[in-house]
Amino acid sequence: MYTSREDIGYDFGDNSKDGSKTTQPNPNIDGGWAWMIVLSSFLVHILIMGSQMALGVLNIEWLEEFNQSRGLTAWVSSLSMGITLIVGPFIGLFISMCGCRKTAIIGGILNALGWILSAYASNVHCLFITFGVTAGVGSGMVYLPAVVMVGQYFQKRRALAQGLSTTGTGFGAFLMTALLKYLCEEFGWRNAMFIQGAIALNLCVCGALMRPLSSKELVNEKCIVRNNSEVHHAKALSHSTDTVKASGVLNGEQEKKEEATNEEVLDSVQRMDSGGDSISGKRMYGLRILKRVSQLTVTVRKGFGIWYSSYFGAASLFTNRVFVAFIIWALFAYSSFVIPFIHLPEIVKQYNLSRQNNIFPLTSIIAIVHILGKVILGIISDLPCISTWNVFLMANFTLVACILILPLMQTYIGLAVICALIGFSSGYFSLMPVVTEDLVGTKHLANAYGIIICANGISALLGPPFAGWIYDITQKYDFSFYICGLLYMVGIIFLLFQPCIQKKPPREKSKEEAPV
Repeated sequence: MYTSREDIGYDFGDNSKDGSKTTQPNPNIDGGWAWMIVLSSFLVHILIMGSQMALGVLNIEWLEEFNQSRGLTAWVSSLSMGITLIVGPFIGLFISMCGCRKTAIIGGILNALGWILSAYASNVHCLFITFGVTAGVGSGMVYLPAVVMVGQYFQKRRALAQGLSTTGTGFGAFLMTALLKYLCEEFGWRNAMFIQGAIALNLCVCGALMRPLSSKELVNEKCIVRNNSEVHHAKALSHSTDTVKASGVLNGEQEKKEEATNEEVLDSVQRMDSGGDSISGKRMYGLRILKRVSQLTVTVRKGFGIWYSSYFGAASLFTNRVFVAFIIWALFAYSSFVIPFIHLPEIVKQYNLSRQNNIFPLTSIIAIVHILGKVILGIISDLPCISTWNVFLMANFTLVACILILPLMQTYIGLAVICALIGFSSGYFSLMPVVTEDLVGTKHLANAYGIIICANGISALLGPPFAGWIYDITQKYDFSFYICGLLYMVGIIFLLFQPCIQKKPPREKSKEEAPV
């Protein structure tokens, strides 16, 4: 059965003796600056994921402007969405070396540059580079830190915090659809993309808000988590946990040796620096450069070591059987959510429903209900007697059923109902970081979630062009939804056959803990 995040523990090398130590809770965990992190992540989701959900508006403009096939044109949106997620594992390396704040600020600049350069594109192939690759990589550099930081700042209310922050996708899809429509009508699609690039610079502000927790605060929080929960591991994950635990000891010893060597180098430079009175100015300048290079080398080697061990070392995340099944699910899941956003405007035109859709767009219905779905599913998952895993699976089943039914609906009311169900059930996206952290722990969250969104990115990259290609052959989108829905079902079946963990009821307070 499914083990809760309390059961797994956040440090695979937990020592039972540590639980006896009394530590003061950090006010920034589950409160204080943590809510500023939620706000930052919320704005990131509006500006990145919301904008990508609104690309159906620009897709129509590109079809008219460049007069290319639907399959080829859909690659622009797919590249942007796909690369945003596919670069996840490599962004994990940046986070290990530079931290979330610097990574997000650089990504914000790159994303804005991609939007601005796309305004001058002369053909679809130029958009592949400027918008698909440049803006996509920039988006990925902001998106992953936004998710990881929320996981670091919240322990007790992680599902709710992730739900609130990721509602930005729904708000963004609603707002950005209306904004891009207005800008395209008033200024044309090229100027609209230029203006959107200026707006995207606000991602740098969001990155600046991602204040990192100090190592001391993280250690204190781990001790608090141990004190408030009983540490026992589920039998289903015992093999994976033992592997990571054993390799963690080996990696720890190796890191200590490397740190000792690097500290000797830095100390020698500092001693030479302290004797600067007798050394010429040029030599002092050279020593300072050497010191900076040594410090950078230490940071890069340490970050790369963590990243490499997570993917390829003895502590590889791929030794976790359930996590591997989770990756297989992610390979099929995301395209079923992305395809309606990209191709619904075209479907509405085919069914002659443009008048009703202009009054209240179907994509906006998905976006609005998506917001409610994320918050409600997050609240339900945080209840002590509810398994996050079960909520996650039920939402997936509902979504795949809607994808398979959608082609059968040819009236606006029917499509609106299905779109509302798609929006609510897709709220499980807010549970993905929580489920991932339950499987691998906080320490490995950045790299593990990077793998998951990479798999999602492959799904998003191939899904919309596949749907456009099927349309070019059959002149219908029906088979696209049927095939994607069946593949999605295969991914869910992989999850169903994995051993799960169950959330334990809350521990009763002892006499010592009872309030006076």
